[in-house]
Amino acid sequence: MTATRVDADVIRRLPKAVLHDHLDGGLRPATVVELAAEVGHTLPTTDPDELAAWYFEAANSGDLVRYIATFEHTLAVMQTREGLLRTAEEYVLDLAADGVVYGEVRYAPELNTNGGLTVPEVVETVQEGLAAGMAKAAAAGTPVRVGTLLCGMRMFDRVREAADAAVAFRDAGVVGFDIAGAEAGFPAADHRDAFEHLRRESVPFTIHAGEADGLSSIHQALQICGAQRIGHGVRITDDIVDGKLGRLASWVRDRRVALEMCPTSNLQTGAATSIAEHPITALKDLGFRVTLNTDNRLVSGTTMTREMSLLVEEAGWTVEDLRTVTLNALKSAFIPFDERNALIEDLVLPAYAAAL
Repeated sequence: MTATRVDADVIRRLPKAVLHDHLDGGLRPATVVELAAEVGHTLPTTDPDELAAWYFEAANSGDLVRYIATFEHTLAVMQTREGLLRTAEEYVLDLAADGVVYGEVRYAPELNTNGGLTVPEVVETVQEGLAAGMAKAAAAGTPVRVGTLLCGMRMFDRVREAADAAVAFRDAGVVGFDIAGAEAGFPAADHRDAFEHLRRESVPFTIHAGEADGLSSIHQALQICGAQRIGHGVRITDDIVDGKLGRLASWVRDRRVALEMCPTSNLQTGAATSIAEHPITALKDLGFRVTLNTDNRLVSGTTMTREMSLLVEEAGWTVEDLRTVTLNALKSAFIPFDERNALIEDLVLPAYAAAL
């Protein structure tokens, strides 16, 4: 089959799947401004356009710790039931408007308890907001299925609590678990009890690894903690020399471990140098199960349409490449096989066939 280039209008219409997207990194700038006024939180600016620009500029530091610090303002407006309901509902509607048919949203409920809500109350409220968004999206003719990943923050001591919540809400919209936060100096293995509990309870999980730390972080996530997917994983290229895979890289490729790659975010945190040279393209060509993701849409000033467009424009991707990463994401989604297969057969394959 001849490789097919794809223009921006086609990309906007293509069905998309995103596995790595943080709820508190994807708020609408206008919503942040309005909610901040309601709770009395001071922002760098109260102009939505200027705030969006501030986020993007502040995140372009090349430093993961400073990148994470930009979340102060979004988290400040997500401490009440009203704030959580609104941001969760808008999250879904924004995915639907971007052509996403399946998304997994992740957040750390412990970070939303400063206003007096308990972790279970936070999860219940977010699920209510997500359900409202999915209902509105379906009524508008742009249905999107959204599953939730609960995160533990690796530098704090409440990871097991978040894992317990993932187990408790696994039949109420929570489809998996993750640990997030500053990677270097906070090894995933410090939280083995949480991962062992999740495995006993048959709850799948991913782990942020190989972004701000190297191969040892990926090895630990997979071989000690038992992760089914890897968040980011760009440093797996350290185990590939002149196209020859080392043992860890071979393990990741051969066992179809999905890599949740986020090109724009990786440029911001210094994990990659350019879109054209981002490891996602080389890893795709080597047969790794790479997936394309946004990470934090507000902080990175991005969407799935933008991420796809950048790869088309700067890395020479074709419609076949976009189909590959979309199928990879759905094959590795933390929902039942029949649901994944239905999305692939009913939505993704027909739409991409029409685009070829």
